[in-house]
Amino acid sequence: MNVLSLKSGSVPRSPGGRPTLAMAQQQRKRTQRQRLVTGMVEATNRSGYAKASIATVIAHAGVSRPTFYDYFEDRDACFLASILEVDGELREAVQSAVADTAGQAAWEAAVRAMVEYAAGEPARARFLMGEAMAGGPAAIAARDESAEQLATAISAAVERGSPSAPVADLDPRVLVGSVYRMVSIRLRRGGLRREEAVIGALADELIGWLSAYARPASSRRWATLGPGPEPARSPHVPDVPLQRTPSAPASGRPRAGAEEVTEQQRLRILYATARLAETKGFAATTVTDIRKLARVHSSVFYRLFADKQEAFAAVHELGFQQVMDVTAKAFFSVAGWPERSWAGGLAFTQLLQANPVVAYIAFVEAYAVGPGAVQRIEDSHVAFLYFLEEGAAERGPDQAPSRVAMEAIIAGIFEVIYMQARLRQKAQIAAMFPYIAHIWLTPFLGVKQSDAFIARKMKAAASKGRARKR
Repeated sequence: MNVLSLKSGSVPRSPGGRPTLAMAQQQRKRTQRQRLVTGMVEATNRSGYAKASIATVIAHAGVSRPTFYDYFEDRDACFLASILEVDGELREAVQSAVADTAGQAAWEAAVRAMVEYAAGEPARARFLMGEAMAGGPAAIAARDESAEQLATAISAAVERGSPSAPVADLDPRVLVGSVYRMVSIRLRRGGLRREEAVIGALADELIGWLSAYARPASSRRWATLGPGPEPARSPHVPDVPLQRTPSAPASGRPRAGAEEVTEQQRLRILYATARLAETKGFAATTVTDIRKLARVHSSVFYRLFADKQEAFAAVHELGFQQVMDVTAKAFFSVAGWPERSWAGGLAFTQLLQANPVVAYIAFVEAYAVGPGAVQRIEDSHVAFLYFLEEGAAERGPDQAPSRVAMEAIIAGIFEVIYMQARLRQKAQIAAMFPYIAHIWLTPFLGVKQSDAFIARKMKAAASKGRARKR
């Protein structure tokens, strides 16, 4: 029995048409489980997973606490089950949409299916596409498996097309991740449900963005996401790691002034929080963990931060400021776009590569902190648009990508970095730079000019690297 039949409230019946007691009990159990799933979706969407307690879930579901434990061992089990259920619905919709398509039509059908699912089930789509990233390693793995399965279905349909027919030269995982991010941002702001025209416009804009990458299927270069040669190190990437623990104060009365001592204490708390975010994760970290690693008294911690959420948010903000500072300096160090975008992107990816803790907090763990941190992530999308707007001005209104297309570019780049940041010390963010450059350059320059530009810059970087080794 599928989810739609459960929602309709239909009662199972015997072959003779009469509902049996066993069937009625089975239906009741399924309905209660479905209500708990819906309760988890609603509670998480409202306040974030950190505050979606069992009490909140059962209040939304309208069932008792014992009933909750009849179906789920704990809150995490309910959260994971909810992700898997919503994933099943979305996957069915996408697989059905692409079943009889091929080539570029498969891309377009998949986009429409994902956006239309979000229009029909906005709460569930927001939960899967965005809020699922807040639930810890198992939930993140389930979210990523959802995206991977969708990408596999899209890829199979795309490959059925003619080798000579134009098709988007992208890895389907970039598309799925972009759509997830674009949709979840709009759902969090309450935009998709307001009117059908908004939904249709989003799908059309995303399809237009995809078309910018179209080339004959047989000549695709970027159909599979993978690391490439790593360019020579940007001079704008600092040699000293961004997140490093300051020295503890010497025993006895400090000679520094009160303001300096306070700042040292704040930095030690921030760096301790950053380290724990990487090793334990937000959910498992306590204030006691943070203050012990930072070597400060609890009174010092609570004088500077209200709770661990505020400390984690401050770490994310500090990392964001550092990343933007390095990226902007590199961007403005040369003249003309796309040269500026290349310099900025190179410094950005290499900085994250050199600072895996910063990358992990910014692109993975920040979602667990709560709505405030998620809002900061969304704000960073807007900040990075600045680096594309100069390119749009150079191309002019008739040739530049639309605002939505530029948002999709940023979303796709963030998804690539997120996939690598999850690998932590094994991340290859810098080696992904050629692919990331393809994502942002092609809609501005076209496939041929973009390929030529990337090849020329990579060749120059390789020559510079050889010269430094001599």
